[in-house]
Amino acid sequence: MGGLLLRSLEAPRGLGFASEGNVSIEMTSKQKSLAKGLLAGLVAGIVATGAKSLAEKYYPPRTHSEPEPPEVLAEKIAGHHLDNTTMAMASESIHWGFGALAGAAYGALAEFYPAATAKEGASFGLALMTLTHETVLPAMGLSAPAEEQTSREHTSEAATHVLYGVVAERVRSLVRGLLD
Repeated sequence: MGGLLLRSLEAPRGLGFASEGNVSIEMTSKQKSLAKGLLAGLVAGIVATGAKSLAEKYYPPRTHSEPEPPEVLAEKIAGHHLDNTTMAMASESIHWGFGALAGAAYGALAEFYPAATAKEGASFGLALMTLTHETVLPAMGLSAPAEEQTSREHTSEAATHVLYGVVAERVRSLVRGLLD
């Protein structure tokens, strides 16, 4: 009877199952892949950047015509003042490019360090905000130091970065599942 019971646990080979003698064990962990993590994160970063951009139209961080960090960076790179059309194109390229690359980095990190996805991606969004708006951007002279930023800027950036992180995680996990 024991042999019959064990045989009933056998499953076809090649369907996500491993066989150990007469007992089959379902594989519960997916194969880690840097390329799949990067791709899933890249797609997620693009979608999350769109969500963050849309949210900032309703709750902008800067309300008194202060330049956006991508605008300041675009002029620093160009070395001169840019006309409105060129400025819009350059700053949007920087904004979307950074969002896509941040997403790709997140996808790669999540692939090998799943704890990075804590709080449904909100932790990633807040970590990204801290790294960029409170540290790197002020250090590069692209925005005011964190202590000089308005409470509106802090709350808008926090809210929209949490949104970015949550959207990035939802899309990353969906795309990553489709790539298996």
